[in-house]
Amino acid sequence: MPTYETTPRFTTDLDRLTPEQRYRFRQTVAAFVYDLRTGCFRAGLRIKRVQRASGIYELTWSMGTGPAGRATWEYGPSKLPGTPHVIWRRIGTHDILTGP
Repeated sequence: MPTYETTPRFTTDLDRLTPEQRYRFRQTVAAFVYDLRTGCFRAGLRIKRVQRASGIYELTWSMGTGPAGRATWEYGPSKLPGTPHVIWRRIGTHDILTGP
């Protein structure tokens, strides 16, 4: 099972989401974790590197009505041998990309 941690900024962003938006993020994370284990991300997660931010990635999902949801993350040092470690950095809409 991959390990993770969150930045204080991510936690603040997460608290600003509606319960429905948090629910959709949790659904997306379930798919993300599965793909992280297999080593191949599905196209539907729309994972890509953030431009001008070395080592930081974003994933995108539908938050229902309104703009798409986005979360930025990076790989951190492995906490368990051979297991990926993810550091969640930001969550919200496209606006988070100004300070990923």
